[in-house]
Amino acid sequence: MNKEDKQAAARVLMDMPLVAALLDELEAAAVNGCINAPLKDDEARAAFAAEARAVRNFRSKIQFLSQDQSSADGKGAPA
Repeated sequence: MNKEDKQAAARVLMDMPLVAALLDELEAAAVNGCINAPLKDDEARAAFAAEARAVRNFRSKIQFLSQDQSSADGKGAPA
């Protein structure tokens, strides 16, 4: 898959309201799980926090891929 195909696919994903709603719901559920975890259950809180970070990282990766990346891939940089 070349750069243009990845960019087009990422734009399609970002334009779908269902994808945005699903990511929002997954993130909200993870944050709520982190907040509502028992006080003594550090492992559960860490797992929910990791899930929220994963959703946020996935969303930011899609947003990055959907933008023009000409300066991000090292091309066009000053010599």
